[in-house]
Amino acid sequence: MPAVRTKIILFMTTAFAGWVVGSCNVLRFASVQANQGVGLEFQFIIAAVVGGCLLTGGFGSVIGAAVGALIFGMARQGIVFARWDSDWFMLFLGVLLLSAVLVNNAFEKRAERVRR
Repeated sequence: MPAVRTKIILFMTTAFAGWVVGSCNVLRFASVQANQGVGLEFQFIIAAVVGGCLLTGGFGSVIGAAVGALIFGMARQGIVFARWDSDWFMLFLGVLLLSAVLVNNAFEKRAERVRR
């Protein structure tokens, strides 16, 4: 029963956070844009993986995902402020994802060795 309760609380918290963000956007822009995050799923996954979430599932933390999103956002804004071409951001995303996956694989192999 505690797992079911936790799952319900997490879904309710996510829905509440979505409502708050939507309300803030309506108040800020005086309009609604339903497709605001469509097409950015790859970037969200990269932010989570950089934060330490395993692609295979079962491991990760909210703080790690927040740190990954912070790194991701700082890189995106830094490239803009440095007046580099915006295509470099996609290259940075690819390198960041590749390095995060390699580190995740190394940690996963190490954890399997420790279990034995």
